[in-house]
Formats: sequence, C-alpha cells, structure tokens
Amino acid sequence: MMARIQFGLALPNGPRDGMAREAFMEQLKKNLDVVDGTFDSIWFIDHVQFKGSPLLEGWTALAYMAALYPSFDFGHVVLCQSFRNPALLAKMAATAQFMSGGRFVLGIGAGWHEEEYNAYGYDFPGAGTRVEELDETLKIVKALWTQPQATFKGKHYQVSEAFCEPKPDPVPPIMVGGAQPRMLRLTARHADWWNVSQVGIERYREQVKMSEEACAAVGRDPSTLRRTWFGGCYCVPEGTAEADIDTSLARSPNPFVGTPTQIIEQMKPFIDLGVDYFMLKPESFPDTTSLRLLAEEVFPKLNA
Repeated sequence: MMARIQFGLALPNGPRDGMAREAFMEQLKKNLDVVDGTFDSIWFIDHVQFKGSPLLEGWTALAYMAALYPSFDFGHVVLCQSFRNPALLAKMAATAQFMSGGRFVLGIGAGWHEEEYNAYGYDFPGAGTRVEELDETLKIVKALWTQPQATFKGKHYQVSEAFCEPKPDPVPPIMVGGAQPRMLRLTARHADWWNVSQVGIERYREQVKMSEEACAAVGRDPSTLRRTWFGGCYCVPEGTAEADIDTSLARSPNPFVGTPTQIIEQMKPFIDLGVDYFMLKPESFPDTTSLRLLAEEVFPKLNA
C-alpha cells in the first residue's frame, strides 16, 4: 500500500501590501481554519531581510502559531544554521518538542542569502565552510538530544559538558534542505527527511539521482530518507480557462498552478519519484479559494 501523501501549509512570512497587523492575523486564521483537519502541518521560512520587505522572524512567528493551532505539526523550510548557536538551537528545538507535545520537525539548511548576513552582522563564509558548519551543528544537536552530557570540539563550534534537559521525546525528525553534492552527502549522513525548494520535475529527477548516489556513498538505503517538496501552489476551480488564470499571483519559481485535475497531474510525477510530503505556499493569500480546492478536491483524490 502506498504511503499517505501529507501536506503542510507554508505560512506567509509577513503582511502584504501594507496590511495591518489585525487584518494579517485575521487572514492567517481564515486560511488555517480552511485547512485544519486536512493539512498536517504549518511551516515558516527563516529569513530576516529581503531589502525592505516586511518579514517576521521565523522561530518567534512559528512558535506563536503552533501554540494557537495544536492540531498541526510545525517546522521551518528551512532554518539558517548560521543564525543560532548550535547548542542553543538544540535547546530551542527540545523546548519546542516538550511544550508542543512532540509536534516539532527540525528543518535546517546551510544558509545562502548573503544580503541578510551582511545586514545583520553575520559572517558569510564560502559555501564549503557553511556546509562544514551545518555538519558540526547537526552533530552537536544530536549529541545534546541523546547523550546525558555532550562535549564536542569542531573546527567551527564547540560545546563542553553541556546538558539539554528535558530531552526531546520523541526525538524530532531532522529535515535538511539542499540539492548540491556536498549538501546531499550531508543529508544522507544526518537527515531523516530531505527537502527541496521550488524545483521543477525535470531538475528534481536529476536531484533524486544525485541523492541516491550520495546515499550509496555513505552506505545508506535511499528509501530510508523521506522526500519532501516545498513551493508555491495556486489552485483554481475546474472549468477555468487557462487564459483566465491570473498567473501573476504565482510568483514563486516552479509553482503548481491550475485546476484540481491539473494540480494532481503536476504532483503525480513527484509522488512517483518518492515525494510523500508537500509543504505548499498559498500564492493567492489572503484569498482562501485555492486552499479550499486543495483540501476538498486535490488531497482526497491523491490519497484515494
């Protein structure tokens, strides 16, 4: 029997077009009310700056929403490892897991957006160094989650006889986002889930092949690494002519766009390649039509 396809809602990362706080929070509530009972989880990005765009800080925003909506699992797509000391990150994750009753997924990546590093005073080393830092971060996180006390001395990070109590129970899944060869090998070594962002099917086929090669290189069965996809989605009612779809709303790279039937056809090739979790960003926010169609006409058919 095929695994059930799961779906997460990627929450907007800030108010749009001058929207007031009260209006933004009300629209979030309307969107979440539509998907409660159908979507499995809520997700938030982890950026602090894209020029002058209004952006909410990812940990704070998601913790607040996760407390308001206890029926959802929650995580980030994905945390920037550079922003938080690894031991503090382990402690934050353990706290989120404890307070939420075991609903947290640790989504993490190596970071990439140089503008925000420079603006907020973080060093921005080369990609290879950032991958090394993520590798050490995950070693520290795992040690703090599982060992009575953790000591680690790496090239970039150190902890000494560090406690992390209470331990997270269960240990949260670790989801690593990345697609380059070194990141894929790191993912094969450390992750429970693998996430790719906003990639089309042809490129994804190539990435799956590279991921399987990375798993082979570290002696891992590729079937033990869960495949997840994050990106935009804009669903319109059946019968809508292609010319009548406002594609300007779909601003993400490689979004799923179309009627429920068309969205299903676009998702199926990813499912055939092993994706069983989609974290979807509602391109038409704050309008709830797309989410309603996904909940009522897309997801039930994919899981029929």
